[in-house]
Amino acid sequence: MDRHGLRVVGGANVVAASPLDAASFQAACVGGFVASWSARGFSPVTIENAEGVLDRFLTMLEIPAWEAGPADVDRVVAELVARGMAASTRRGYVQAFKDFHRFLVARKSAEIGATFGVVLDDPVDEFNAARHVGNDSPSTRPPPTPARMEEFFEFLRGRVATARKYGPAGRDYALFRTLYHCGLRADEAASLERSDLHFDRGPFGKIHVRFGKGTRGSGPRPRWVPMLDQVDLVLRWFCDDVRPRMADSSALFCDEGGGVLHRGTIRNRLHHLLEVEGASPEQRFSPHTLRHACATHNYERGVDLVAIQQMLGHWHVGTTMRYVTPSATFIEDAYRRAVSTTLTELEDRS
Repeated sequence: MDRHGLRVVGGANVVAASPLDAASFQAACVGGFVASWSARGFSPVTIENAEGVLDRFLTMLEIPAWEAGPADVDRVVAELVARGMAASTRRGYVQAFKDFHRFLVARKSAEIGATFGVVLDDPVDEFNAARHVGNDSPSTRPPPTPARMEEFFEFLRGRVATARKYGPAGRDYALFRTLYHCGLRADEAASLERSDLHFDRGPFGKIHVRFGKGTRGSGPRPRWVPMLDQVDLVLRWFCDDVRPRMADSSALFCDEGGGVLHRGTIRNRLHHLLEVEGASPEQRFSPHTLRHACATHNYERGVDLVAIQQMLGHWHVGTTMRYVTPSATFIEDAYRRAVSTTLTELEDRS
């Protein structure tokens, strides 16, 4: 409410800011946000590109960032679509704005509330956030437990034994075992070729993920992923007994005609299998959730966090930490393991 040039905010009278003040304040906020990138170690080229994307989004927004709501973000995204911008590029624009808005919440919310009378609320919600737009909020649903995964794989093994089409059923089993135990992204698994399996490399064999996800504009980031938890045996069986039943091609996980699977096909296939299994909504999961499960289960059994980071192909260990959601009994289980190890060492010395 305005009274003689004053705005009432939470019971306090403060001078209302003019549009010029808002523009200047936002520019200063962008400067502070960019400075935080430098402090976090981003390269000058990365900062320049990201700042340009953010500036263009804010220009199209036409209102201060703190006044934007979901409808305003919808409008900007619709304009980007009308310009023919690719989905991945639009995602970068929305991510840049979301990151800036989080910066405002963390660093400027009190000042914005006092000066402009606005309580900051995230304008990028579940309806306008493209897939893979980051969110630091913890997941409300933990990843599936090892017991739940074994239940699902038992279901898939039963399908292999009774399926009319042995090839696709065997492929599904090998594919989702690989996604879970190796922490691959769906598009990484879809890009694998038969020659990417190296059974003689290392103690377990390794998968050469040649098209690992890189940072914006950096291109693919290859990595070697060990075939843990008997994935080597599963993939040997798949290559020797299942893959020859489908059309010949270089693709590892393919359709019956030998064609490369799309990541959306993998996602839809998993959804179909969970429906056939009769899984309840609480028991269901996505291919990306399997990466969280891989990180969590390896961490719970004592694998070093940096090793998990390397396996999942994350640039920063902080990202891997967000993937780890320990169980409710994680502390007790860790304590029992530590006590058991200590007792064993004492018995060995006696």
